[in-house]
Amino acid sequence: MSRAFLLASTALLIASNASAQQYYAQPQPRMVVVSQPPQVRGDLGGGFIEYVFGDRPRGSIPPPQYAAPPQYAAPQYAAPPQYPQQTYAAPPDRQVYANADPNEQVLEPQRPGFQMDPQFMRQEVAYNGKEAPGTVVIDTPNHFLYLVQPGGRALRYGVGVGRPGFTWAGVHAVSAKKEWPDWVPPKEMLERQPYLPHRMAGGPNNPLGARAMYLGSTLYRIHGSNEPWTIGHNVSSGCIRMRNSDVIDLYERVKVGAKVVVM
Repeated sequence: MSRAFLLASTALLIASNASAQQYYAQPQPRMVVVSQPPQVRGDLGGGFIEYVFGDRPRGSIPPPQYAAPPQYAAPQYAAPPQYPQQTYAAPPDRQVYANADPNEQVLEPQRPGFQMDPQFMRQEVAYNGKEAPGTVVIDTPNHFLYLVQPGGRALRYGVGVGRPGFTWAGVHAVSAKKEWPDWVPPKEMLERQPYLPHRMAGGPNNPLGARAMYLGSTLYRIHGSNEPWTIGHNVSSGCIRMRNSDVIDLYERVKVGAKVVVM
């Protein structure tokens, strides 16, 4: 029996092999693969996530689009305001006045209708006070200045004195003398009258007039004036003012160091 089974198996194997050879000997049909478009998943949000996890083939992601930067207009500025150029009057020529004869009327500014009270004109009077010759005595209440002379006499001049609140009394000496002095208002005066100039060159329009005699280390002076109509009045900030012709006369008579008594 086993011999017969072996023979049958062998015969079956030979027949199967022959059938296989016959099958492969015949031409086989070629397989055609049709390319299908990739299925794009629309639930991944697009962009890089779509590229990694979706069905989109490599290289199919569109390049990113950027908005153009905003355009800014150049800022516009208003033109600076234009101010008219200021002009200033030329300072007065003081040389004409400084070299003038003291008796010339040009030294005394004129005011229409003004007439000096005769009592304030320069004149020689009797003096019975105790001060020695050469002393200057200022009678503030009566608006007189005396230059004591020998023999019980004195030269008397009319003066303007400090207005209420600015009168004073005391004894000083003439510490300096100046012709056509510059005027530098003190700080206290500028605080009261900030519109005043901080400095004014000497000349006919200068409030110190033609001459000035300084009293000690104070800010007070005996000086001329460009307003002779103020003589005989309380008008100043404490200085003693005179007519220009009178202060020139006094200036020539009084020496530095002379005693000055203000009453």
